[in-house]
Amino acid sequence: QVQLVESGGGLVQPGGSLTLSCAAAGRILSYYIMDWYRQPPGKQREWVATLTPNGLTNYADSVKDRFTISRDNAKNTLYLQMNSLKSEDTAVYYCKQAGYWGQGTQVTVSS
Repeated sequence: QVQLVESGGGLVQPGGSLTLSCAAAGRILSYYIMDWYRQPPGKQREWVATLTPNGLTNYADSVKDRFTISRDNAKNTLYLQMNSLKSEDTAVYYCKQAGYWGQGTQVTVSS
């Protein structure tokens, strides 16, 4: 059984940084395409970033040059480094692998 557990969310001021983690159990992350998604309040869930098994990355235009997706194979953990955060980045962030989703972690960007 695959389990994805996100952590690292919280309240941060505009312009600040935050790193989200997604720990995986039951599957080796480096073998699969991994995604981050987010759901802003009152809006639909949207794709944020992708990391492929061979290390290729892709980002939504709204986060390009501010967010970085990466993984630690030894820890079997996916990360999302978020810099220069804006109020519009406020959302619940989810990691995803194929049909499996984590429970989400709340990120609030506010002064």
